[in-house]
Parts: sequence; structure tokens; C-alpha cells
Amino acid sequence: MFPKIRSVVLKIPRGKVSSYGAVARAAGFPGAARQVVWALRQSHGLPWHRVVAAGGRIALPGEHGFDQRMRLESEGVKFSGSRVRMSECEFKFANAGARKKSAKKKARPAKKQALPKRTGSSIAKKRSKRTKRAT
Repeated sequence: MFPKIRSVVLKIPRGKVSSYGAVARAAGFPGAARQVVWALRQSHGLPWHRVVAAGGRIALPGEHGFDQRMRLESEGVKFSGSRVRMSECEFKFANAGARKKSAKKKARPAKKQALPKRTGSSIAKKRSKRTKRAT
């Protein structure tokens, strides 16, 4: 999983950013944004600063977040307040959203036939049978 994530992060060019979720989808792991964070934390030599949270938010606290912003600004990434202008600076992956389709559809099981509804008298009969057996 981590080698695929690393190769996707390396595709993000200077001056562009992507979100953790978009990197996960492009690597073939939709919904694995947290694993992208782990891969970036464990890897050295990756352009980690080009990956931001959803909506262009810098998710790193304190000095690390300031460092990320300075690196992005030095590459020409535009900000609006504390967020990256994703409309101008987001990198769109070529295979983003592409999913593998299964070759064969599974057959649906046949619907079960509805059982006849019990009336109050049939329930009372069963109860009376149970009580007779217990005594």
C-alpha cells in the first residue's frame, strides 16, 4: 500500500497540491486518507508539503504547518486566508475516481415468499400448547 501512495505523491508537480483523500483514491485505496498521512510521515524525500487536508486546509499543527505553508508559497501556491486555493492549485490525477469493475455480476437470491400472518387466535393456541407441556 505505502509504495503505491509514495509513487502517487511523487507525481504532484511543483506549484500544485492534492488532498489526502485524492491521493488515496489515485493510489487505488479510496477512503484511506489516514494511511496517506502515515505513509508521508514514514517516508523521507517525498514532497510531503504538497498534500493538504480536504478543502485546502493545512492540517499540521504549529511550526510544521507554518513550514508547510512557507514551502507551498515558495513554489507559487496561492492562499485564501489559511487555505490553499484548490480551484487554482489542485492537481487532478488522471485515474482519479476510476474503479475496477467486476467481470461477472452476482446473481440475486430469489425473494422469500411472505408467510401468512398469524391471527390472535393462532398465537393464543400456541401459548396454550406450551403451557400444557410445561405442566
